[in-house]
Amino acid sequence: MDITFLWKVLVYGWATCETLLAIATRTRRGGGVVKDRGSLILLWVTIFLAIFAAENIHHSMPSNMFGGAHWLILVSMIVLLAGIGLRATAILSLGKAFSSNVAIRSNQKIYRGGLYRYLRHPAYTGSLLAFLGLGIEERNWIGCCVLVIPITAAFLYRIHVEEIALNEAFGAEYADYSRQTKRLIPGIY
Repeated sequence: MDITFLWKVLVYGWATCETLLAIATRTRRGGGVVKDRGSLILLWVTIFLAIFAAENIHHSMPSNMFGGAHWLILVSMIVLLAGIGLRATAILSLGKAFSSNVAIRSNQKIYRGGLYRYLRHPAYTGSLLAFLGLGIEERNWIGCCVLVIPITAAFLYRIHVEEIALNEAFGAEYADYSRQTKRLIPGIY
């Protein structure tokens, strides 16, 4: 089996799973207080536009990342799989508390187990790692940056929106949790 075919199966499988997850876990107005502020739409639009732009760069500019080395596809697959695994672990540990849009349910509590002991947003860390894998596969520094930077900015906005909602809902308890954990990178940020 060709590694390029494997890459395509992995990427399209991931995209399909993320789309289904977004549809299946979206909190409706009756299921909780939705405080998304358009961040989910902004995130999806940014992702589509960044991927489109990076793909155009990939096909119109030479591969210049480490000389366009073919082994980068293997590195990109490992990074992508690590990101998907991290995101899946974070989502599964939240269970029914996970929502694709920013929403607070009446019976919701701050979850501090698993990956959430170290990070407030490990699912976003996983997503960003997966998008880095996608960027590496472009094998072009500009293409990688065009993919990763806008998506990271959109996720940072989303985190900002989510943390406002969590601070409003949980006050001092969330502030205490925030002091004990980092947002995306353990011990750093």
